Amino acid sequence: MNFFQHIFAFNPDSPLLFTQFYFWAFFALVYALFALIMSNLPSEGLDTSNRRLHLRNVYLLFVSWFFYYKTSGLFLLILAFVTLSDWLIAGRIKSAISNNKSQIPQIWLCLSVVIDLGLLAYFKYAYFFTNMINDLFGTGFRVFDIFAYVGNGFAQAGRFSVDTIVLPVGISFYIFQVISYTADVYRGRIQPVKNILDFGFYVSFFPQLVAGPIVRAEEFIPQLYKPFRLSRRWFGVAVFWIINGLAKKIIMSDYLAVNLIDRVFDNPLLFSGFENLFALFAYSLQVYADFSGYTDIAIGVAMLMGFYLPMNFNSPYKSQNPQEFWRRWHMSLGRWLKTYLYIPLGGNRRIGFGTYFWLSLIAFVSAALTGWWWQILVPYGLFVIVVAIINTAHLREKLGEKRCKLLYSNLNSFITQVLGGLWHGASWNFIIWGGINGIGMIVNKIWREMNWHVRFVSMTTLTASLIAADYIWRLPIWRLFAVWAAIVWVGAAVRYVYWLVTRDRVINSKILILNSQLSKVWAILQTFTFITFTRLFFRSSSNLDPATANEVAWETAKNMVNQIGGAWNNTIIPDFLWEYRWVVAMFVAGICIHWLPTNWKRRYRLVFSAMPIWLIVIAVCVAMVVIYQFVTADMQPFIYFQF
Repeated sequence: MNFFQHIFAFNPDSPLLFTQFYFWAFFALVYALFALIMSNLPSEGLDTSNRRLHLRNVYLLFVSWFFYYKTSGLFLLILAFVTLSDWLIAGRIKSAISNNKSQIPQIWLCLSVVIDLGLLAYFKYAYFFTNMINDLFGTGFRVFDIFAYVGNGFAQAGRFSVDTIVLPVGISFYIFQVISYTADVYRGRIQPVKNILDFGFYVSFFPQLVAGPIVRAEEFIPQLYKPFRLSRRWFGVAVFWIINGLAKKIIMSDYLAVNLIDRVFDNPLLFSGFENLFALFAYSLQVYADFSGYTDIAIGVAMLMGFYLPMNFNSPYKSQNPQEFWRRWHMSLGRWLKTYLYIPLGGNRRIGFGTYFWLSLIAFVSAALTGWWWQILVPYGLFVIVVAIINTAHLREKLGEKRCKLLYSNLNSFITQVLGGLWHGASWNFIIWGGINGIGMIVNKIWREMNWHVRFVSMTTLTASLIAADYIWRLPIWRLFAVWAAIVWVGAAVRYVYWLVTRDRVINSKILILNSQLSKVWAILQTFTFITFTRLFFRSSSNLDPATANEVAWETAKNMVNQIGGAWNNTIIPDFLWEYRWVVAMFVAGICIHWLPTNWKRRYRLVFSAMPIWLIVIAVCVAMVVIYQFVTADMQPFIYFQF
């Protein structure tokens, strides 16, 4: 009985993770039955292919629900509820459109969004908004779990705690998926799924259920009705993705986290400025290896069952500017935000009520959380007045279409980035993280529009101002900014001099190529550094109790800034490099592999997939032995499970 209870009962301390043996035993059984279902079945007068597809979808639906139950327990009921509600609402939307009832589809769509985002806000942001209201009005409200209260009514009283709200695993991902479904039905991009079991399978497909990628309905639902195909080559590719993902997660991500990163972020004041800085850069590699590793495994597992999930990462640390980075990082979320937030706001075409509303809300929340009411709301009010004047038809015509598009794009992309940060978690640090990324994208766009004279003068002025601020106030934050600006200024000065020397001359093609390559490397290093420093706020807010997340996260971020921007004891750097030599070696190896040319990676992936089966089996066994050597005593959960 203990054995069966261990298998079928929910244990919050032992969820089904891709890095556990239990998951692969579970998947082996699932795949064996999957193969049986997809084998030849007697038709009994029905179309064999359609029958097998229906059986496959129903089977994988219940497998996915069992997987989610083992991961989140009774939160499976929330998943079932949004599945049922959005399936019913999408049907009503289609019916209203077919009957030419112009306003009814919009009402149904709004109802769907309110239900879905309401659930997400309740579970994810209850602490955030409760704390904000208490700080704003001096009240003493506490969170109350209504679902636990109802559960106690059906079960033994007191079984569920009503004083805490636990975030269901993966709720952010599947909520966004069902919203994309109802929105695409409303827009006429897809037809509603007639069978609720098929729709439930789309929502809960277990490889990507709890940490993505976010699969839009128009990408996945057509696959529900396509015959199963798995060629010999695609089988090899699927196995490669699984091994690649496990290696990223266990060898690289977990090793860096356990041996350095977690220690530093748990108590930054115990470590020197250099150690804090190195841990911050190492975290950039860790979070990439962790999240992309999960995605690789999910893609491989799905491919073995004949389903193809979208790419979620495209070597993001090869990006030459922040905008390019966000086109390469968490691509499924980026596409979702662009399709269902950025474009509806107006994109680069216009600004309207939605833009002003979200900017006002962001300003209000920022003022409420910081207490800087006049410092934020007065400049914001003046800014809104200026933008509204610029947005008039007369001035739009004078400014020109290109400049207006740049203004519209900057405002709407900033909102998108801030809300994207808030999607990651209910913490002030996540808002800061999203805002800094939004500002970085705006600055990069403006920078590219400048000529070289303006660029050099602007960078010189900024650097001089930051150095002066550091000299006057002697604060670590100013010293940090001053050093960074000085480094960027050196690069800008070199490129400016090169431009002055070569602008009226015919340059040898080899020199042009060399300059292009050096400029590319410099841009990649700048972007990587910028993204890494924004991660200071991202990591500080991760893995925290929502009730104390804001206070603890802000304290961690402040301490790390003070250590990195404070005086360094350079004598301990050689000792650190030697003591943590394997961590340093892992970081360098990971970055070098990441920066390998894309064609090289594609080539060795295809070489692996083309090997004979017996050789693939040997390679998998060797890889598993190597990966097992890096397994830690306590399994490290995937970082994005908390989102």
